[in-house]
Amino acid sequence: MDHARAGNGEFLMPGRWRSGAEGPAAMLRPAAILGLAALLAGCSAPNGPASRDSQAPADVAAGTQAATAAPASCGEALPDLARVGESVRTQVRDRHAALPPRDERAGLPQELAAEAVGVMGMTFMAAWFTDEAEPCLREAAALAPDDGRWPYYLAQLYRDRGALDESAAFFEQVLRIQPEDPTTLFWLGDIRLEQGRPDEAEPLFAQALALFPSSLSARYGLARTALLEEDFRRAADLLEEILARNPEIGAVHYPLGMAYRGLGDDAKAEEHLRQRENAEIRPADPLMAALDSLLTTAGTYENSGLESLDRQEWPAAIAQFRQGLELDPDDPGLRHRLGTALFMTGDLDGAMTEFQRVVRTTPDYFPSHYSIGVLLQETGRHAEAVARFRTALRHRPGDDAVHLRMAISLRRAGDPESSLSYYELVLRTNPDALEARFGYAMALVQLGRYREAHDRLATAMDAFPRETSFAHALARLLAAAPDPTIRNGRRAMTLVEQVMDAEPEPTLDLGETMAMTLAEVGRFGQAAEVQRALIGAAELARLPDVVRRLRVNLRRYERGEPCRTPWPADAMP
Repeated sequence: MDHARAGNGEFLMPGRWRSGAEGPAAMLRPAAILGLAALLAGCSAPNGPASRDSQAPADVAAGTQAATAAPASCGEALPDLARVGESVRTQVRDRHAALPPRDERAGLPQELAAEAVGVMGMTFMAAWFTDEAEPCLREAAALAPDDGRWPYYLAQLYRDRGALDESAAFFEQVLRIQPEDPTTLFWLGDIRLEQGRPDEAEPLFAQALALFPSSLSARYGLARTALLEEDFRRAADLLEEILARNPEIGAVHYPLGMAYRGLGDDAKAEEHLRQRENAEIRPADPLMAALDSLLTTAGTYENSGLESLDRQEWPAAIAQFRQGLELDPDDPGLRHRLGTALFMTGDLDGAMTEFQRVVRTTPDYFPSHYSIGVLLQETGRHAEAVARFRTALRHRPGDDAVHLRMAISLRRAGDPESSLSYYELVLRTNPDALEARFGYAMALVQLGRYREAHDRLATAMDAFPRETSFAHALARLLAAAPDPTIRNGRRAMTLVEQVMDAEPEPTLDLGETMAMTLAEVGRFGQAAEVQRALIGAAELARLPDVVRRLRVNLRRYERGEPCRTPWPADAMP
């Protein structure tokens, strides 16, 4: 399955219940760190089917029995196998050939017949032939009414179709057989939340937690229930407990931020909303794991590779993705993930080769256009990156991750005016996007619109007091802006000192701002002293371009002149 491990035998999962040829991509923190989170998120499926208002069938057993009488027979005919790879075609054909015909199954012991049709149904389902899987699983459920596997697979099949009432009915059938199965309790609770019925979801999650007190997914379900009921304190307490047990679970941050927002604690809300991930905590699912491992497919290797990526085992991930591509060399998603894994190892040329092959063979595959743009951006080729992001936007208009990248590259390519509209698009849908807020202000600086930049930085600093980049940039403007109506050396000094107190290891940039501020308040000797120390540190770090830039301001301070250039063109943040 497409997941990242969350601890306690549970998983952190994006989107829906399993991945396939076009299924969701795993939400991998290493990729987020390297700027590829958006491309992975861009492959994500929705967070599940829409809720429905109608009631589930009252008599689950009757519903199952009626379903068994469906006209289609298990294995009556093979589906069109042309849309799957040769390996899957062979495996499906072989298992279908081994399936006893319907008239022969009638003479078999019921348990054997149920196993035969059930495994055939699993095979179809694993290959994403769900229409063919359904009659097999229904027949197995009728032949073996005490076996929870078959109604469970039917429940997941209906859930994937968005048929929540039917899915819930089959999950309830499983609980009649296995009343203490935590995975089924979770999924039925999840469906009740999707249906807007938190009063029915809460006891299911509570039972799962009582059975398994260490369960993070049960706590997560209870927290989501509390949020839906606007019990924000209980939701926050449950989510904080999950973080205390496993601080690496990023799925917690968005609901926790919403809980704190409901409690009126905007500072904590902002802190967690900034760390949100498009993922959920779900329980370990042995039956779906068995389904995913039933066929040896490109997807099997893909999922193994994703797990290796999550463990930061880059060579293993690369090997697994390559094995998958041997089975299905034309799978754009799999080749794209190989490029991502190569990127993780620092093999930028190898990553670029794979991404470019994807866009040659599948020109409308958005993530690879985006990833090529990211690679070009990372290597400073911003004009080329802009062209690639434009292509990505043709395939996926309105994608804010691309809008943000486009704005950054436009600004760095020397077109800050054009960047503003893309920053505005991001901020229109996400006013808390810190990088967009900061980039917009820097574009205004590049355009010489210092008053507007000052006002935006001041507003952002007040809104996000823990984000020191806004205070630092504002201090630069106050110390060195060409506009005398903006400069305020004393206020700049206050801000610089606050930032230095908040930063355990001051950077060269912060030291440079301190020197500018000292010069602005007339303390040129101290400014020069700080600047010389910065030059020494830059020389030790072998940063010749930085040394040259620092020497320009040193000469100013030695002449008793303040700086009037907050950021040189080649040093804009």
